[in-house]
Amino acid sequence: MTSSKLVLGTVQFGCDYGINSAGRPDSSIVGTILQHAKDNGITCLDTSSAYGNSEDVLGSVLGGSNDFRIISKYPQCSMSVPDAFEGSLERLGREKLYGYLLHHFCVYENNPAIWQDFIRLKEEGKTQKIGFSLYSTAELDRILDDGIDFQLLQVPRNILDRQFDSYFPLLKDKGVEIHVRSTFLQGLFFKDRNSLPEKLLPLRKYLLELDGYAQRNGISMEELALSFNVQNQYIDGVLIGVDNTAQLDANIASASGRTVNIDINVQEKELLSPVNWK
Repeated sequence: MTSSKLVLGTVQFGCDYGINSAGRPDSSIVGTILQHAKDNGITCLDTSSAYGNSEDVLGSVLGGSNDFRIISKYPQCSMSVPDAFEGSLERLGREKLYGYLLHHFCVYENNPAIWQDFIRLKEEGKTQKIGFSLYSTAELDRILDDGIDFQLLQVPRNILDRQFDSYFPLLKDKGVEIHVRSTFLQGLFFKDRNSLPEKLLPLRKYLLELDGYAQRNGISMEELALSFNVQNQYIDGVLIGVDNTAQLDANIASASGRTVNIDINVQEKELLSPVNWK
């Protein structure tokens, strides 16, 4: 496996994000990160108009170059899909996007007909692939039951959260490109086990189990978590988010695809969704 399977998430470029966020890097650092990503075979960027000014930063730094395939998203907002999409194109300095996802599933639940706007974007050649960013298997069940034809899907997956795994073979049969996020559970895997927020204390025993596996196998937490996703044959893209080139180098070095055989069954599954951490 190589770093070509990595997708550079850009939420950090537009807003503070994650349990260990170091703050937003400035434009010069973003430029260095993007150049370093390109030099190391990373070809895809993930963003959204909901990520603060991430799209503006990318558009400014990239200057209209086509070095990367860009995926953006339509969030819950007052704008129509076509207007929001055109806004993203303008901010990014692009004439088309590789992918465009529906960011918040409630938008589809409240108005399934909105999917027709996505279909039109694809038919007009403005984006190559359309799809969804999902959080639960119930959401995936809904669009599958509705017979929705989508080509790109982004879901959470990490060693503790494997809820979508059973769907991967079916999705690949349908020709869906699968991207996964939350490889490090928004940085929780690196949090000091003795200083977890009270609400997350039930996860401590599982994190200690991860520590034990890593120690016994001589593998870093970063490589353990990344390899778990990179090695999966059904996954096409593994999102990573970095604040500097040192983090990017560490991610690239850790994306070895080394075989990881670990099965942890988390009972407190609601805590695997960061929206429930507050």
